[in-house]
Amino acid sequence: MTEDKNHGFRTRLSHAGRAGSRTHGFVNPPVHRGSTVLFPDLAARAANRARRGEQVLTYGTQGTQTHWALEDMICEIEGGSRALIVGTGLAAVTLPLMAFLSAGDHCLMLDSCYGPARNFCDHFLPHMGVETTYYDPQIDEAGIAKLIRPNTKVVYTESPGSHTFEVQDIPAIARAAHARGAKVLMDNTWGIHYFQPFAHGVDVSIQALTKYVGGHSDILLGSVTVNDEGDWQRVRSMASLHGHYASPDDCWLALRGARTMAVRLERQMESGIEVALWLSRRSEVKQVLHPALNGAPGHDLWRRDFTGASSLFGVVFKPEITADAMHAFIDALKLFGLGSSWGGFESLAVPTEVTRTAGSGHFGGQMARIHVGLEDVKDLLADLEQGLAAMQAVK
Repeated sequence: MTEDKNHGFRTRLSHAGRAGSRTHGFVNPPVHRGSTVLFPDLAARAANRARRGEQVLTYGTQGTQTHWALEDMICEIEGGSRALIVGTGLAAVTLPLMAFLSAGDHCLMLDSCYGPARNFCDHFLPHMGVETTYYDPQIDEAGIAKLIRPNTKVVYTESPGSHTFEVQDIPAIARAAHARGAKVLMDNTWGIHYFQPFAHGVDVSIQALTKYVGGHSDILLGSVTVNDEGDWQRVRSMASLHGHYASPDDCWLALRGARTMAVRLERQMESGIEVALWLSRRSEVKQVLHPALNGAPGHDLWRRDFTGASSLFGVVFKPEITADAMHAFIDALKLFGLGSSWGGFESLAVPTEVTRTAGSGHFGGQMARIHVGLEDVKDLLADLEQGLAAMQAVK
């Protein structure tokens, strides 16, 4: 790994999680698979078991050199001290919630969270004896402080919000939470690299490595990153209790994907903004929910806290556009696939519905979520043009 933090992001991604360019051998580390670890004697076995949770071989579920290389890579990206790799993005969401919450506790969850995270709060946390309150994602410091109870142990954030893309004031939320002893968890998948969570007061950063790190829509992985030894021990212990594990083959693919992530992020950001601006000028569109666009929810906070933007955003159509017309638009698209994930090389478009219980969640029109991949923008715009023509034919 490069030890010079002054090196640029692309340089660090090229060198993190590998032996280095001066080592005689292949440029990429090999895949290390295994369950049983053999020791020369009982003393060596006891010494390794005493270091369980560190990057030492004890048993397959505790990680291999392949897992640790990816952990180091994620720490490089997120700016944390320790990272844990788990099997899915959802596992990365639920693991720290279970690590920091117990019976009698209270959790504050933003109202625009990832749908499966809401499902977990609604249907699993009650069995743990944990109560969840949903809060308006655009809440200010005073507002979040009023919601924090003596038993509030977690304030969960996701910026921008899932489907509706509001940018949260994370430093303000973190100040209020820490003043009352609560941990701040953040799903930072959209803001990977462009938002440094620990510099803004986050305690635990969550990534769906399925997205930009994998980059090729062929793996499922997640990561939980911390910057405090006590937080690491809680997350690592809970992962061991629940048997969390990730395939070393998928970790190796994620390492390979991360090598090119910087250039993909840059290209997809530029293309995403161009497509979003084009859509914002269309007569069928009421609003484009892209934090990098002037007038979008949280644009000023995005300018303050982020150094770039993801290629995922939302579109709200005008009230006269019916559900049938919007579905005709989606079905007519040829280059935009109809798929639920994002962050890969391919463009996607899906209809969305907003579930809200706090704050304002009514956007006044049919909604779609757009992910811009690596295709030529002119081709994507031509595809959107013919898709909107199909919409107009139904309207």
